[in-house]
Amino acid sequence: MKYARVHRDDELRRVYRTHVRAVYAFLAYSVSRETAEDLTSSTFERVVKSWDRFDPARASERTWVIAIARNALTDHFRRQSHRTTASTDEFPGLLETVEASDDPLAKQLAREGLVSWLEQLAPRERQVLAMRFGADMPASDIAESLGLSEGNVHQITSRALRRLRASPDADEVSGSVPRSESPGDSS
Repeated sequence: MKYARVHRDDELRRVYRTHVRAVYAFLAYSVSRETAEDLTSSTFERVVKSWDRFDPARASERTWVIAIARNALTDHFRRQSHRTTASTDEFPGLLETVEASDDPLAKQLAREGLVSWLEQLAPRERQVLAMRFGADMPASDIAESLGLSEGNVHQITSRALRRLRASPDADEVSGSVPRSESPGDSS
């Protein structure tokens, strides 16, 4: 019995070390750095509690862990549903590439501009981009996690990136948008 517990603890440590960065990056596309840290912690608490229900025949480990993170994010947004405006602390993963100035006002303006720039996307588009570029998930895993076809994931990604590049603010934040997402790229 003690050996099984030690083995389970080692396995959970490995799962944490393997996936913590992807989970944090996925969450950081949608919430502030502090909230992403809290939700990452909450995600791995849920992973520990439900580890016995993980079935590798149904999904890869990463897909399963990111699905738990997505549920934690959904729960967070439900709790925050009274909020009517976007926080200027959202999307910090992209913001870091935009914020080159040491001027706090310039940083705040850049943050607000990027948030409003990303708000033009539908929630599903933001979610797919967060999973693709934040969690670095392949299109096949995103498709499995969201119940979409792989082609649909590529189409959503391509359409969202095209919409962002075509927006009036694209020149200010163009360094943040990945330049290509070809349909054959599934990694």
